[in-house]
Parts: sequence; structure tokens; C-alpha cells
Amino acid sequence: MAAAAFFDLDKTIIAKSSTLAFTRPLFKAGLLNRATLFKAGIAQAYYQMFGADHDQLERVRRELGELTKGWKQEEVAKLVEETVEEVVAPLVYAEALAIIDEHVRAGRRVVVVSSSPMEIVAPLCRYLGLEDIIATLPEVDAEGRYTGDIEFYAYGPGKAEAIRAMADRVGIDLAESFAYSDSITDLPMLEAVGHPVAVNPDRELRAIAEERDWQILHFEREVEVRGRLADIPKPVPVISAAAAGGLAAALAVWALRRSRR
Repeated sequence: MAAAAFFDLDKTIIAKSSTLAFTRPLFKAGLLNRATLFKAGIAQAYYQMFGADHDQLERVRRELGELTKGWKQEEVAKLVEETVEEVVAPLVYAEALAIIDEHVRAGRRVVVVSSSPMEIVAPLCRYLGLEDIIATLPEVDAEGRYTGDIEFYAYGPGKAEAIRAMADRVGIDLAESFAYSDSITDLPMLEAVGHPVAVNPDRELRAIAEERDWQILHFEREVEVRGRLADIPKPVPVISAAAAGGLAAALAVWALRRSRR
């Protein structure tokens, strides 16, 4: 069985909340008012500084459900697709790209696992050249409009359950797989694999990672990405998969320098 690498999205691959990052395009399209845009800006700043715990994420989920109720799913997906490069290009961590690239070169399946809606996660991942996605699925009615409810919430235990289901379906050896996240809310996902990695961890996750001797990484360098992951120059020589974590910093510097040329 093949191994895989499961990556949380927000503050792990990109530096912000993917959902909140698209509030300005939604405002320009007339789907959000100024008050909501202002609140989203404050929420984004808070999220970057302190992260988000269970209660905060649940509140955001409820508020987003009410806010998007009646919106056409097709319109939102199209808007995100059209603005993804503008919004996402400056937010990607160079360190994340380097480690993702190393997993791809080692033959591991790379899977993005995000609590953000699929309509946001899918275009973002396509832009980066990543195909395997587990994300939240909002419920839509017969006319293709959001009902305000959720069909599947990729959060907490839900992420771990989806990972296990995927592993059974496509044949993934979870004991040999990796998982990366910044948040204590993703503890079930990290515990589902043999190689959990805490990235920019919040206080609670850091404490658990230190107690269990998990690897802890710090991603800091936001790199301008103007193309898909497949187009990014590859490091030479090939580095062994076991050394990927320990050499993350060196790979990140390399990736950043190449991107600036």
C-alpha cells in the first residue's frame, strides 16, 4: 500500500484563512456588505495572531451558513475560480511548497484536508496543482442555492473519518503516512497517521506535540506563486523522504530564492 501526506490548508499551506481571504472579492461582487467585510477583516487579523479554537470555528460555521443562505453555488465557485490567483498567490508558504514537492517526489499522495467549503478549496488547490481534496460540503437545494446547512463538515473527528474512508477506498497505508496541521482541532487527523507534524502550532497543539515528541515545524516565508506547483523548479539532488522534515528550512530558503529570480 502507498503512503500519503495530508495537509491542513489554513496557516499550514497558506498564511491566512482561505474562507476569509475571499471576502473582498465577494464584497466587490455585491454578495457582502461593508459591515460584514469589516468584521471579516478583524476576524482575519485575529486568526493570524491567535488561531481559532473549537467555539470560534463553530461560530464562524453558523454565521457563514446564515450569510450564504440563498447564494447560488455556481456563482460562488465561478467567482473564486476567477480571483484565486489574485487572492492566493501572495499567501503560500515556501516551506509548505518545498515539503509538498518532496512528498510528491517520494511517490506519496498529497491530500489537502480543509474545513473551508469545497467551492473555495478546490480552485485554490487546482491553482497549486493539487488534486486530492477533502473539504466541507455545503448543502444546496434543487435550484443550486445554499440552504445554510452542511452536508459534510470537514472538521475535528470528521477530518479523521474522511481520511480513514479515503485510505480504505484507494489503498493508503496510514501508519506510513504524514499529516500536517497548526490547530488542536485537527488532533484527530494528526493521530490518524504514523507521522504527525505540528506546523505553526497553537499553544494546545504545541504542548501535545512536545509531550508526544512529534515533529514541530515553523513556516514563515510567504512566497509569490505565479503558476502551478508542477511548474516550480525542483530541488536537486533528490532528498530522501525521511530527511524531508529536518531539511525543511533549507528547502524553504532554496524555494524562496528561486521564486524571486
